[in-house]
Amino acid sequence: MGKASCSKSPAQLEHGLFLQALLLLLLLCCRHVSSQCKILRCNSDFVAATLNLRGAARASAYCTALRSYSHCTRRTARTCRGDLAFHSAVHGIEDLMIQHNCSKDGPTSPPRPRPPAPDHQSFPASEMCDYEKTFRSKHGRPPRYRHCAAFGDPHVRTFHDDFHTCRVEGAWPLLDNEYLFVQATSAPVAEGSNATVTSKLTIIFKHMKECTEQKVYRAELDNVPAAFEDGSVTGGDRPGGGALHIRERSPGRHVEIRAPYIGTTIAVRQAARQLSFSIRAAEEVTRAFTAEQDLQLCVAGCPRGQRISRSVRSRAAAQAARALCKATLPVEDVYFQSCVFDVATSGDANFTMAARGALEDARDFLPDVEKLHIFQAGQGCPRAPPSFPLLLLLLLCGLCALRLQL
Repeated sequence: MGKASCSKSPAQLEHGLFLQALLLLLLLCCRHVSSQCKILRCNSDFVAATLNLRGAARASAYCTALRSYSHCTRRTARTCRGDLAFHSAVHGIEDLMIQHNCSKDGPTSPPRPRPPAPDHQSFPASEMCDYEKTFRSKHGRPPRYRHCAAFGDPHVRTFHDDFHTCRVEGAWPLLDNEYLFVQATSAPVAEGSNATVTSKLTIIFKHMKECTEQKVYRAELDNVPAAFEDGSVTGGDRPGGGALHIRERSPGRHVEIRAPYIGTTIAVRQAARQLSFSIRAAEEVTRAFTAEQDLQLCVAGCPRGQRISRSVRSRAAAQAARALCKATLPVEDVYFQSCVFDVATSGDANFTMAARGALEDARDFLPDVEKLHIFQAGQGCPRAPPSFPLLLLLLLCGLCALRLQL
């Protein structure tokens, strides 16, 4: 438990203010660096917990907040390797723990509360499983929606319109929240290749009283069924069982799962030797997860170490792929780039259908058609580590913030 610290010299006070200013600066200025891990969540929780500390209990409360901050960084460490803001926060916490004489063992702040589930209690059974209708009645406006997709290599478009090409071999969660769990299993597109494709999808609609039993949908290459794992096509024998249903759009190639009770529509396709996934979900649903559920490709994209460039080494292969992709994707956006990469890497012209299908789903699912096309000059390459001038600039900004506080 934190103990009241001894009186500090001006130098110690300046050091402490600098560390706090630098942590706050990282929170405010390094969003582009840390957006792929959850360090911003840890930073904001710490700032909120220490912003208005006053009185005799300040020292112990500050130590409690630091321990919580430390625990939060450990939970998110897996997806934050190489992240400047993350490593700066870890070292800053260690210094602050020593400076404030805080023990590593002791109480921590309670975790951030889960987002509230939609309130259906005031609606009859016939309406409570219609998310959009209950949301309109409660808020006086339609809900906002988000779109995510994974296709081809896989290429991932997140709910925040970030776009990554990933080397994510094995099973990875696309979504993991209070209502849905979606897992994609990937394997190399060819022996010895860095590129991977999705070969299996597992989608779990979690139990929700009155609306649906838990339902599991599984798709594999050459097996895209138009039914859930138990053979049913709806959410079960309940008043709102029809609020979850599945239909076949193209036999063995394309199914659509509608879940109006959570404002969600999912499309699963097979094109060439890969599966693709697209979703349109209510914004409230996409945010309904805890800190322990932070590894979701649809939310944060691919971990930094799993991203690869979409550049093609062979000029001849790239030119041939561009000609094929241009026929179905006239706009040279990230979907076109992904198509060129997939066709050139796999040697399979049918991969043009994967990018085209993902673009069609985006056109149907995106709430704002102006965001349909994404253009990336860097073609998804991982950002280079920050240069020394950038680190110096951060230091100068921190000193400026310090002077403002003195």
